[in-house]
Amino acid sequence: MSQTLISIQHCRVQDMRQVYIPEVNWQMNAGQAWLVIGGNGSGKDMFLRAIAGEKDFVVNEDSGQSGLLENAFAASTEIVSLERAAALIEEERELDETDYMNRVDEGRTGRRFIAEVLGGPDAKHRNQPLPLIANRLETMPEVKLCGVEGILERGLKYMSTGEIRRTLLCRALLSKKKLLILSDPFAGLDAQSRKILLEFFQTIVGRQLKSSAGEETTRIILAMERYTEIPETITHVLEFAAAERGGKVSFCGTKADYEKLLADREAEKQKTRSAEKSALAEAFNQISQDTAALQNEHIAGEKTLIQLNKVNVGWDGRLVLRDMDWSVLPGEHWLIRGPNGSGKTTLLELITGDNKQVYANDVWLFGHKRGSGETIWDIKKNLGIVSYRLHVEYRMVGGTDLLRVIISGFHDSIGLYEQPTDVEIAAAKKWLSLAGFAGRENDSFSSLSYGEQRAILIIRAAVKQPKVLILDEPCHGLDEGYRQKILDLLETIAGTKTTTLLHVTHDPSEALPCEKHILELHPNEVPMYTCISI
Repeated sequence: MSQTLISIQHCRVQDMRQVYIPEVNWQMNAGQAWLVIGGNGSGKDMFLRAIAGEKDFVVNEDSGQSGLLENAFAASTEIVSLERAAALIEEERELDETDYMNRVDEGRTGRRFIAEVLGGPDAKHRNQPLPLIANRLETMPEVKLCGVEGILERGLKYMSTGEIRRTLLCRALLSKKKLLILSDPFAGLDAQSRKILLEFFQTIVGRQLKSSAGEETTRIILAMERYTEIPETITHVLEFAAAERGGKVSFCGTKADYEKLLADREAEKQKTRSAEKSALAEAFNQISQDTAALQNEHIAGEKTLIQLNKVNVGWDGRLVLRDMDWSVLPGEHWLIRGPNGSGKTTLLELITGDNKQVYANDVWLFGHKRGSGETIWDIKKNLGIVSYRLHVEYRMVGGTDLLRVIISGFHDSIGLYEQPTDVEIAAAKKWLSLAGFAGRENDSFSSLSYGEQRAILIIRAAVKQPKVLILDEPCHGLDEGYRQKILDLLETIAGTKTTTLLHVTHDPSEALPCEKHILELHPNEVPMYTCISI
């Protein structure tokens, strides 16, 4: 019996609009565990979507060699990714009926969403009764394996990014699909969630490595933007790189050989690291000078930027923030950390105005108490924001070109609704060039990979050099190149002493040297937070 599960020889990846990868040659056999890796815009995501049947593999008849396309998992593949999580939240927003009800529409709970693959009603019929099996989810090994027993009654829109990812994974497992593609699965997860997911991966892939081609077992392909937290059970690596005509396969072989290649690349990279960082800082300083007229006015001697006094926020009888006192002074760059669901995003949304419970609390921003007559625009003109919520909102107007996305940062709008000035256009082009998007100002936001979209939103938040730059997991979906450039840029911005950073991340390697103040959240403890200065 053949041990081949997928064989793609002399094929291209395309859809009705374009060819994304001109030539792919790859084979997955039983007894192998593959990692698919590639930078933002490399074609990796399109390759995975083709495996899942969302894009097309087409044999290159003119290659002069015999083409082959075999896929044992056709029509039985599920992708779990940041892209899928964002699409799920978009769907919840589109289905929201709060405007037609005399209460807030809580939307689908984790239980209802998971039950959809167990014979339950779909999203459009979410008010219909659940099947009996939905009452037994807590007893199922897949639910325990993903650690979602405690969030089954929570609405999807109230889950943290990590909780949504684990819920998607649980649903995918219960769907009994033959192949699961886990794309950047550790992004946004706290240490405990990462441990749960890693144990899950080791368990499933351990079975996969021992099974033959004909055995009924769930198989997994892991996909990553960066080579980090790679499970020991991975045996082979397929790497994609950006090319002049779309993406290309830049490595295909064993994990051991790939790690040797990475070591050689890292040695070369270190030779130019200092020069690249200096060049970025110089380019930023030049742009800052050229766009001074578009930046917010910063008054010397400003005192407290943010002040929270005995703040309490919660829902469904559960307090997320309890008796919280916290202040931020100019130049105090804060690292905010805590487990998934501990209230980090809730805290930031009190500041941005996206959580209406701010009006029931004693919250002061830039010297004014919230609810004392200021408009949301009075607040947002002093803020730059990078968040999951903002990313979802921009995806819903995704046809906007990159130039207008950047310019919207000067106007604090989602999309651009007025004619940009020549000065704004020139500034936006310079910022795009700084971020590695030179010449792409007419590309649409929706045409970018998830990571590229996130990089654009970071630049959008930074253009006016706001008093406070709010960064909620800013490096989600970024490959190593973009990630390092963005972290260097944020450190440079912090060095201007005109912008104060509030930075949420679960990745210790993303903590910046300038972040000398740490806010640690401890759910279900009293007190529920600690502040540390280093």
